[in-house]
Amino acid sequence: MTAHKAGDPTTLNRLYGRSKGKKLRSAQLGLLENLLPQIAVPVDGPVTAERLFGIDRPLHFEIGFGGGEHMAYRADMLPDHGFIGCEPFENGVAQALTHVDNYNGMGPLANVRIHMGDALEVLARIPDGSLSFVYLLHPDPWPKARHAKRRMMNDGPVDMIAAKLKPGGEFRFGTDHAIYLRHALMVMQKHRHQFDWLCHGPKDFLIRPGGWPETRYEAKARHVYGHEVWYFRYRRKV
Repeated sequence: MTAHKAGDPTTLNRLYGRSKGKKLRSAQLGLLENLLPQIAVPVDGPVTAERLFGIDRPLHFEIGFGGGEHMAYRADMLPDHGFIGCEPFENGVAQALTHVDNYNGMGPLANVRIHMGDALEVLARIPDGSLSFVYLLHPDPWPKARHAKRRMMNDGPVDMIAAKLKPGGEFRFGTDHAIYLRHALMVMQKHRHQFDWLCHGPKDFLIRPGGWPETRYEAKARHVYGHEVWYFRYRRKV
């Protein structure tokens, strides 16, 4: 996950954390070398549906997609929509590419584009008011107070997300980390002039909404570590 200087979401800072993990299998290396260049987000210039997919279509943007399970599920469910996923971790990108290459044995997902690196660098190049959905699911918590500025849930990134969403577009956030939860709720409270929280009671943030699949990370958090998981939906105000 990335972090940017406070108050300036377009000023790039360095990526924190690992970019590589365990050694990749030969098939994964092949996908990184051959498939990724075909579906990579362009390294410069505007990022639009027409440029990525050749036609105008609703755009979804996922920040830090992990292994890509959520992105692939949504892309399969909404084949007429376009999905942009950003993830700096090479192993996660390799896993996502296996889904894109052949999702559940049903063939490739043609409506996914991937950037291996900084999500906010790509987000900054998307024209304002272009996105229908933005997803931030289980971001790195950076639980120590001195690392709070590294969290994606901060004023600069949230301002950028608000700018890029269409009026009525949806920002989805999920976490299993209590410290991050409290921090995120405080940040979103400050941005209540930009977002409506789609919540009428506890079940709306304690029960996973429809169309929001359980990823392996979430399953591990819940069933191995015994963490509660919270789900939040925010609608961009008109």
